[in-house]
Amino acid sequence: MVTNQQVRKLRKLIQREKTLELAAAKAGMSEKTARKYLKSGELPSERPPTSRKDSSREDAFEGVWEEILGFLDINSGLQAVTLFKYLQKESPGKYQDGQLRTLQRRIKVWRATEGPAKEVFFAQKHTPGRLSQSDFTNMDDLGVMIGGVPFLHMVYHFVLTYSNWEDATICFSESFESLSQGLQNAMWELGGVPENHQTDQLTTAVQKTEHPKEFTQRYQALLDHYGLVGLKIRVREPHENGDVEQRHYRFKQAVDQALMLRGYRDFVSREEYAGFLESLLKELNAGRSERLAEELAVLRSLPRTRLDSRRHLKVPVGQGSTIRILKNVYSVHSRLQGETVDVWVDAEKIEVWYAQRKVDEFPRLRGEGKHQINYRHLIDSLVRKPGAFENYRYREDLFPTFYFRMVYDMLQKTSPSRASREYLGILELAAKEGEAEVDAVLQYALLNHHPISKDTIKAALGSAVRRPGPTEVAIDDVELVSYDIFLREEVEECHLIS
Repeated sequence: MVTNQQVRKLRKLIQREKTLELAAAKAGMSEKTARKYLKSGELPSERPPTSRKDSSREDAFEGVWEEILGFLDINSGLQAVTLFKYLQKESPGKYQDGQLRTLQRRIKVWRATEGPAKEVFFAQKHTPGRLSQSDFTNMDDLGVMIGGVPFLHMVYHFVLTYSNWEDATICFSESFESLSQGLQNAMWELGGVPENHQTDQLTTAVQKTEHPKEFTQRYQALLDHYGLVGLKIRVREPHENGDVEQRHYRFKQAVDQALMLRGYRDFVSREEYAGFLESLLKELNAGRSERLAEELAVLRSLPRTRLDSRRHLKVPVGQGSTIRILKNVYSVHSRLQGETVDVWVDAEKIEVWYAQRKVDEFPRLRGEGKHQINYRHLIDSLVRKPGAFENYRYREDLFPTFYFRMVYDMLQKTSPSRASREYLGILELAAKEGEAEVDAVLQYALLNHHPISKDTIKAALGSAVRRPGPTEVAIDDVELVSYDIFLREEVEECHLIS
């Protein structure tokens, strides 16, 4: 497209160049175009736009444009490629793939001139120290692993809207405990408290509690402890929390890029991964130091201590030596059966207390409707009642390792009438002599086809049996030629079908 500047340059060049061809070339246009603008005396911006009727090219979509408009009136979000495929299906051979771009341009013009109005986002004026926002975001799609195992997790993400200073805490659910821990981590890392804190409706977290009002009271207590004013966005209006939503994308993109530079996504431990995120956040926040300094100057002071965000419950221990906590089932020692215990629920762990003494601690289950049964809590009763094992509701939790499961399956084949009794005897040895030691003996016995029973395993525990080394796995080199042949055959078959 010729610009006004080119035409003005042409008018100057034509005064000193010998030919129109030379002047047009120096102005960056064809001789024909130069002659047109010299003859009309107009600039490109002064010429009326060329209408579709003036074009010499036939409009391939003229006959179906009204039908296309009918689809767009029903659903303006339809993509041009979808409509084009529909036209190709309805009129085979009439529309070629190269015409898709023409339809895309025409629909683009329609949307800009006649289509529905678009939602306008209004830039907000931010004041130092006034507003913070937070939300949870899922990190599973980044492919992080801990010790070779996929690490499925989320982060609680906190942002100051003026400086974009941010902080993130690893968590596994949108619970109040995770929110409280993440929010407090952020403010103590920041070293001050802003005026307001804005979240979404926190619906997910509320629905996960048995008493939704309790969440509201606990959240308000957290806000009051720090002197924060709590704000919530409207239902189904996530753009109102736009700063943290945008930072979700930027933060995850930065994590992904840092993982690429690192060269691998596997970490030795969760602590190493947490340190990786901490270093990245420091790098991101380093570029916000000037605006952050403005915020720090007006932030209010932190309280003397953090608020204990753990949930306290009084829970009865049932006849099955289990307790039910937030819709999940956990076992406790059979000694506590019939008693009521104090339970402290953290974001990631659960503590069980009785008579002012902590009697147990275990990881908190993620989600609902799950169970976590420790065979050490029940083994005494199971040994006395081996018949209960076969149909025990939580039986699968009583196979500590893969080798324990293999031994039980083998016993069912070789001596089905005594399988449960023998296996429970072996499990009792694991509880008393050490699970790792018994597991090593089981592995050795299975690999060497030794007879397995409670007595043979007990005898082997006192011998010099050692855990076998890692199994060596040999993988043949892949012959890529055979893969090429396979692909070629698939392509030929597709051509035959078509």
